Amino acid sequence: MAQDSLHRYLFDGVSVRGELVQLSDTYQQLTSGKEYPAPVKKMLGELLVATSLLTATLKFEGSITVQIQGDGPVSLLVINGNHDQVMRGTARWQDELPESASLHDLVGKGQMVITIEPEKGERYQGIVGLEGETLEACLEDYFARSEQLKTRLWLRTGEFEGSAKAAGMLLQVLPGDENKEDDFDHLAQLTDTVKNEELFSLDAQDVLYRLYHQENVNVYEPKNVTFKCSCSRERSASAIAAIDRQEVEKMVAETGDIKLHCDYCGADYEFDSVDISAIFNQTGPSTGTVH
Repeated sequence: MAQDSLHRYLFDGVSVRGELVQLSDTYQQLTSGKEYPAPVKKMLGELLVATSLLTATLKFEGSITVQIQGDGPVSLLVINGNHDQVMRGTARWQDELPESASLHDLVGKGQMVITIEPEKGERYQGIVGLEGETLEACLEDYFARSEQLKTRLWLRTGEFEGSAKAAGMLLQVLPGDENKEDDFDHLAQLTDTVKNEELFSLDAQDVLYRLYHQENVNVYEPKNVTFKCSCSRERSASAIAAIDRQEVEKMVAETGDIKLHCDYCGADYEFDSVDISAIFNQTGPSTGTVH
């Protein structure tokens, strides 16, 4: 499998477009910051794959946030990304979770919020009720309602040769050709046959040939998908600077320093009294500890 890439493709003479994303390092780095329970790690992987597919499908330049909120034991799952396929994500949960837990067992009553902030233009936010039994079904419902385009998604996570893998596919009717559902249904039936092992081990071209060898498929240049967290010591210092100085100094006097933790990548930033003085005197925080 080519490492961490997204492929877009079109079918000759058929008004359907497709996407295939295969992730290894990105998924592993995204989930390495916490000891995620297996069902939470699986859902994060599915949401990561879905966000990558959405980013390519919705065609914008800017950032995207896809988050699931609920009243169940998993209260939040969130993936942040951008049009360059740079991703990060995290989740919050409580209690022990059975490995066989379903979407609704984990999230309870909730919703999915898709927020797009383009570099140019207005911010967009769509809210999706978690009415389907799976994340795939919920997203397919989103496209049917908001885009009026027939769409199918396949989201897979698992282990292959000792490494965590995540992968997925998307098929969608092209705008203006919504009536050509027979072609779409035929291709969806072919895609239904894809196996996890194929998605996790084969190159994209081999997967597409395996599924569509009787079709003429035009595949575009792949786009790399990467994990990167935007946290930094400087951003942490800016967050401290936004708090009242007396309150900050009181906290340092009580605990010896201030520790800020990034939920996305697991990094810790520590600021002692010298750092705090430098922040508020606008000379910049001195070099401190980063874990």
